[in-house]
Amino acid sequence: MTDSNQRSNPLPSSPASERAVLCGYYGMGNAGDEALLVSLLQMLPEHITPVVLSKDPHQTYDRYGVEAYDRWKLGEILKAYEGARYFIWGGGSLMQDTSSAISPLYYAGLMKLAQLMGLQTIAWAQGLGPLHKSYNRWMTRHVLKRCQAVSVRDLGSAGLLSRWQIPHTLAPDPVWAMTPRQSPTFDRLTQGLPRPWVAVNVRQHATLTEPWLELLIQALQQFQQKARVSFVFLPFQQSLDWALAQRLQTQFPDSPIVLLEDPQQVKGIFQKVDLTIAMRLHAVIMAAAEDCRCYALSYDPKVSQVMQALHLPGQELGQLSSDPEVLVQKIVQEWLDLLGAKTWAAQSYRENLIQQAIVHREILCQVMR
Repeated sequence: MTDSNQRSNPLPSSPASERAVLCGYYGMGNAGDEALLVSLLQMLPEHITPVVLSKDPHQTYDRYGVEAYDRWKLGEILKAYEGARYFIWGGGSLMQDTSSAISPLYYAGLMKLAQLMGLQTIAWAQGLGPLHKSYNRWMTRHVLKRCQAVSVRDLGSAGLLSRWQIPHTLAPDPVWAMTPRQSPTFDRLTQGLPRPWVAVNVRQHATLTEPWLELLIQALQQFQQKARVSFVFLPFQQSLDWALAQRLQTQFPDSPIVLLEDPQQVKGIFQKVDLTIAMRLHAVIMAAAEDCRCYALSYDPKVSQVMQALHLPGQELGQLSSDPEVLVQKIVQEWLDLLGAKTWAAQSYRENLIQQAIVHREILCQVMR
């Protein structure tokens, strides 16, 4: 390894420890996937030394103090595998071909390589699909059948594995159990901001069309007029969320944009805001886990499944099927009702889900004895 890469690789692990390669959508600047990495690091048995494949290994090392290698360089990947005993798909929707046809090839290829090299493999906290291509379904089934353990985070993934006759464990997303932290940056940016505070999280996606975005802006304007709320725009990934947050801020110039690198601090924000309006799955999960009222804007089946499981109010994005003005009034009223409610649906579920999410730790401990 060249000198420029040395910072991403701390001192070798002690002889008593065992190495595990962690593979996910890491180092991409996505708060949700970084939250999955933090959750996995928190749940690993103490005798395991994590080795992370990352787009930005220096940042991953600086942030978490773990050995990290470049996920795009074969030589670096092979160095990560060297001396490792385990390989873990570390959470998220890695095996899906909706956003990318290449993604399943990459992740299945890494797992298959690990299996050929004799590593024990674990598919951890996965959200499988959609898998439209037959070869992607075949690859996914092929590598999962050879795993020592498989855990999934939703009923759709569990149903797929049942049809494939692959043993698995179903448990809520591990981010439910991730420990939150307070954010000095959030406190500084919201100082003097009138309450109530409403966090707004949106991302670029084909379902968030220009008509939908205009409708959302109208709804936010009417909501602010009626409830006197202050908005806090909360992008989770700079590449997909930041431009939208800036566009919304032009309509609400007194509303701060808060972009944080630490996923635990992101989760801590939901302890302070009064309502969350969110597209991203992990924004919905973090808000519900911290007992913050949440309204979901679903762009993907995984968000819809969480909405259904928690009986959350929300709106499916995509084609506008009703009168826009009527829909704006409906959405605004739902926000007003949610903000004013003494209790809300997810309160009765959150403690159980937080406890059930610990099952993902038990899966790791069973394999890594």
